Amino acid sequence: MLVIALLAALPALAASVFHPNRPAWSREVLAPDEITPREAMALTEVVWIDARSRKAFAAEHVPGAFSLNEDEWNQSLLTFASHFQPGQTLVVYCDSLECNASHQVAARLRKELGAEKVRVLKGGWAAWKAER
Repeated sequence: MLVIALLAALPALAASVFHPNRPAWSREVLAPDEITPREAMALTEVVWIDARSRKAFAAEHVPGAFSLNEDEWNQSLLTFASHFQPGQTLVVYCDSLECNASHQVAARLRKELGAEKVRVLKGGWAAWKAER
């Protein structure tokens, strides 16, 4: 019986590892202020904030995004503040999971602008590009 059980378990194990529609082994863990690219793209009223360098922003960015990074904070914040309306959902992104600039910019938006609905895009620009 043990041999039959093992023989039956092998195809089931192979399917759970290699099948294209297999369920995820673990759920993605988000920090309290993070949002997945899929959730962010589903929002109807969202303002995208690019926390990457001016050079990276110029190369490519989420359509309609504002460039607001730490290096040019004072100049960029004035431009952004003139477009900001309280209650808007802001989604901040940087390059990837390893980048922390989006969390820093999000914290400053909450503190200096009083923005309440500020989310950080999990995985950043790389995740956004992969999702679209």
